[in-house]
Amino acid sequence: MTKAIRQDQAAGLRNLMPFQVNNAARVFTIASGKPRVGKTSVVVNLATALAKNGKRVLLIDENPCHNNICTNLGLQARFDLLHVINKDKQLNQVLLQGPENIAILSAMRGIHALCKLSSIEQDWLIKSFSELTENVDIVLIDTAMTGTSHVLPLGLASEQILIVISGSAVSLTGAYALIKIMSQEYAKQHFLILVNKVDSEKESHVIFQNLYRVARQYLSVTLEFVGYIESDEKLRNANQLCKPVIDAFPASQAAMCFKQLAHNIFRSSCPDKYNGGIDNFMQRLIRTSHLSMANFTV
Repeated sequence: MTKAIRQDQAAGLRNLMPFQVNNAARVFTIASGKPRVGKTSVVVNLATALAKNGKRVLLIDENPCHNNICTNLGLQARFDLLHVINKDKQLNQVLLQGPENIAILSAMRGIHALCKLSSIEQDWLIKSFSELTENVDIVLIDTAMTGTSHVLPLGLASEQILIVISGSAVSLTGAYALIKIMSQEYAKQHFLILVNKVDSEKESHVIFQNLYRVARQYLSVTLEFVGYIESDEKLRNANQLCKPVIDAFPASQAAMCFKQLAHNIFRSSCPDKYNGGIDNFMQRLIRTSHLSMANFTV
């Protein structure tokens, strides 16, 4: 099945509807089957677009320091989730303030430690995150590109998984392999698809259909097209300036694409919608951290 959102971008921006008020934070994992598809840039710019619509965004970053959210924004995180787990710091001391209403949590080391926590330590960590419930509307998780073992717990704990692809054969093969493992081994059946680094909307739909046809033939999954990001020199310039393109070049085509993407993800299907706040997400994350994909490779 597919549910492709095919609407004129300019018309869509003119008719943006206010996001529905919901006390429970929405959680999206942003993943890709292979590197160099612009995943982290997508996370940063999508977060900025959401923040400019009044949403309070928490970014959870699982990437190493040389290619992570902080690097993209010209920031440096002194502390991370592991400091919270070890009770060296309180959660509010670890969160880094980004642009707009964006907070950043570096989590690479902490994710590795979750499966080793005792029941008491788990309860304490969940309680710590419950304090964020009233201050976060959206959680975006930027997953690490070190195989699939770290993508899995974060992806399973999320309501929705957004997979970033480009037109390269390597990107499409990697995305298909990731979808296959998460669907066949861990029962994830619905995936949002964003096509990055394309020259036109038409090209993005062709690329999406290529992935969709293969997935429909061999897998029992739903792929939902939620947008595309045009190749834009302004986006590359903004990345070099360590700024979101919406801030640096708000009239650029890339900025328009990200604004539309922010709108589209709230119109997308959500069969795995969870009730509850950040503490519920952390509880799910701790449980899924005990799962291992050591026997599977992409």
